[in-house]
Amino acid sequence: MAGSPRRTQTIVKSALWTLTGATILVLVFIVVFILRRGLPEVSWGFLTRHPEAMGVAGGIFPTIVGTLALTLMAILIATPLGVGTAIYLTEYTWEGRLTRVIRFGAECLAGIPSILFGLFGFILFVTKLKLGWSILSGGLTLSFMILPTIIRTSEEAIRSVPAAYREVSASLGCTKWQAVTRVVLPSALPGITTGVILSVGRSIGETAAVIFTAGSALHLPTSVFSSSRTMAVHFYILAREGISMRMAYGTAAVLVVTILFINIVSYYLMHRFIRKYS
Repeated sequence: MAGSPRRTQTIVKSALWTLTGATILVLVFIVVFILRRGLPEVSWGFLTRHPEAMGVAGGIFPTIVGTLALTLMAILIATPLGVGTAIYLTEYTWEGRLTRVIRFGAECLAGIPSILFGLFGFILFVTKLKLGWSILSGGLTLSFMILPTIIRTSEEAIRSVPAAYREVSASLGCTKWQAVTRVVLPSALPGITTGVILSVGRSIGETAAVIFTAGSALHLPTSVFSSSRTMAVHFYILAREGISMRMAYGTAAVLVVTILFINIVSYYLMHRFIRKYS
């Protein structure tokens, strides 16, 4: 009987390691599968030239610019709204009906399929507000999609800051806003950054909502009112319509490398913040 808990712990630990290894293997398989087929197509010309013959030849430079523009637009809109909502829920209100309604709304928003966001953005921004298929319409729609992620991760990060930090700030004569901006937010920054990173990944890989709002134009966008095609949409169109699987794999490889690069750089910066404020 004495050895039974140890055997149970060993079995559970082995099972968890197996599940973790399986998850990593799936990730590695997908990344290697795409890179093996896509990297041979990637070159300097592929990254800097414009698509030719509907994407059969040429490069993907306009789609790279469109992807970065849409993602930046969405993050710039959603981050202040999401972090501000999290600050209000954690620092400026008590638990009550209003906070429950806000959290319930955010959770419902997170569960809405992306195609419905696309239809909503098309009806409101493209049609009613007459913004047309544009980076602005796509960015506004994507910001609604990633808003719940930023709210929930920011709220949890702010809640994890010890209450003693706030008490010490109050004892030193700091106002509520000073304590939030100079003590709480710097301590919660790693968690907030994690939410923004997750939102960036979702924005870059989104297709349905982007097609309905930003369009799929192959030309280089010149303003926020220009229609644009992201790399994810370009890959989808090339593969779905059978235009060129070779170019589709090349686009997918660039998309995967871009997401990996953003995650690596973001996590590096996050850990620097952790070391700085720990």
